[in-house]
Amino acid sequence: MPESEDRAPIIIIRKKVSHEGHHGGAWKVAYADFVTAMMALFIVLWLLSSSEKIKKAVGSYFQDPTGSGKMMGSNLGGLGESVAVTKDDMSQLKKRLEQAMKSMPKFEQMKNNVELTITNEGLRVELIESEKGMFFESGNFKPTDQGKALLVQLASELGRLPNTIVIEGYTDAKPYQGQTEYSNWELSADRANAARRLMQENGLRADQVKQVRGFADQRLRTPQDPEAPSNRRISVIVQYQDAPGGSAPGGHKVPAAPSKPASVSSAALAPPAPSAPTQPLAKPPAGHH
Repeated sequence: MPESEDRAPIIIIRKKVSHEGHHGGAWKVAYADFVTAMMALFIVLWLLSSSEKIKKAVGSYFQDPTGSGKMMGSNLGGLGESVAVTKDDMSQLKKRLEQAMKSMPKFEQMKNNVELTITNEGLRVELIESEKGMFFESGNFKPTDQGKALLVQLASELGRLPNTIVIEGYTDAKPYQGQTEYSNWELSADRANAARRLMQENGLRADQVKQVRGFADQRLRTPQDPEAPSNRRISVIVQYQDAPGGSAPGGHKVPAAPSKPASVSSAALAPPAPSAPTQPLAKPPAGHH
């Protein structure tokens, strides 16, 4: 009998493992889909209750995901690029400038002489003189130490914006005695120009200042007292970036008034006075302007 016939047959038993006791990780996928759907629902509900500004910002992101569009970020600084301040943003700029000035060491001494007003032309920052001369030396166009500090602070903040700037100078109605070659016209224009030079040296771009205006005593802040110190002042105006309007004398573009203007000053609505010469002049004699 052959040797192979004496061996018993080899039997292989395979054990079948049943997975019927559980469903693996399928429930995790379903739960993740549910959470994602809920998150999308809450985002949609939030957008529906948000302001038009936020809706435009979110919409412009999907149109331009690279972030180079005009509506970037949710603040005035954007995301590393300057964003134009429009009518809707002007109140935010006003608050930001107020906070920046409050951080100055000696602002408590001058806070009653600084006024920020939203007008039909833009945000007007007025530096109002005191009897002793808060921001400019008496009878001179040279800024005081306090005037320099405040103008430098304004320049560092406004230089970040693409909005154009207008600087105006005003005096009281008290004339120079015995002087004919230098008057309130020259003084108001020279003070505005001195502010321009200082601000351009400390933050404002060379092309940011569009006009320097000198009004002398033609737009008195306190008309019932023409010689009051409050009539002597400098105004720095941040113009609206996107407001339509016509052209005023000198090529200045006057924006249309906002639908709800805040504290529109009479000076901003008055007709423009003749522009003063802005060429360099000799140092004026000491006076009380």
